[in-house]
Amino acid sequence: MTPRYVRPTGIDAVFNNAVGWLTKMGLPLAGSRVLSVRGRTSGEWRSTPVNPLRVQGHRYLVSPRGHTQWVRNIRVSGEGRLASGRRTEEFRIEEVPDDEKPPILRAYLKAWAWEVGRFFQDVDASSPDARLREIAPDFPVFRIV
Repeated sequence: MTPRYVRPTGIDAVFNNAVGWLTKMGLPLAGSRVLSVRGRTSGEWRSTPVNPLRVQGHRYLVSPRGHTQWVRNIRVSGEGRLASGRRTEEFRIEEVPDDEKPPILRAYLKAWAWEVGRFFQDVDASSPDARLREIAPDFPVFRIV
């Protein structure tokens, strides 16, 4: 079975570029940050806008598009950078197991559904934990440490 990945196309790519540019300029959209991760093959830094999330005192990165390139890269490197304007934070990650994802996915949908809800098909913040556990393998989650 191929891991779920929704490639940005058309208006999504334009939106990602705009959000990334605004965030780099120090004008993050609702708390967005630019995530930079070293490429797993090239070693070059790759960047994309992300929506960090705080749940019960921990910070997380959720990939609403599934097993994207940044997800594959960060799994190999185990670290990255988050930036907004001139402020850059280096960090390490721990991948969250599927059975721990429901409260994080629920909080993510509460905070960001207006932007990324369409990637979750028939799931929203009010979905039962059982349904969130069912979709958990398709949505990688990383704890920032």
